[in-house]
Amino acid sequence: MSSRIEQLIDEIEEYIDSCKYQAFSNSKILVNKDEIEELIRELRVKTPDEIKRYQRIIQNKEEILNDAKARAEQLIKDTTIQRTELISEHQIMQQAYAQADEVVTAAHRQAQELLDRAVMEANEMRLSAMQYTDDLLAQVESIVTGSIQTASADYENLIGHMKQYQEIIASNRRELIPMPEELEGTGSGVGTSGSVSGQKEDLELM
Repeated sequence: MSSRIEQLIDEIEEYIDSCKYQAFSNSKILVNKDEIEELIRELRVKTPDEIKRYQRIIQNKEEILNDAKARAEQLIKDTTIQRTELISEHQIMQQAYAQADEVVTAAHRQAQELLDRAVMEANEMRLSAMQYTDDLLAQVESIVTGSIQTASADYENLIGHMKQYQEIIASNRRELIPMPEELEGTGSGVGTSGSVSGQKEDLELM
């Protein structure tokens, strides 16, 4: 069963694939700022929960390892007690030594095998959880980086358009202000007013 982070990554990828390209561009797309921010916001909220879940998995494996150590120590302790009881019987002293040594050796071997298996399983689970978490964070980082680049490109385009509009407005304002020669040639306020009025209409048509 996939995690919520994987689902969110799939949704972000599907959303990006569904976005339209900018005019005259095959690489830049138009995104809805609210929608992409909502997906990224939920991704940011869910990521700590996923990391905590894998931390709990690692902690559980450590508990298993500690339990295995405790069982091994108890097994050795019980075996030692059994060996002491065996050799305490004078009638079967030699047999008790042999049996006790065999039991202790077997107990040590079983304890070591149990510890080795528990350590190996705990390490495998720890590495798997760390790798999976790192892969998720790498995907999140890639998506955030792409979103930042897209937002920066959109902002630069907007500034370019605004500068063009600023130049047009400044040009129109300069046209509204009559030159001194024009003021001397009009001879009346009516002509000047009519000229300014006509230039204002040109500005509105721009």
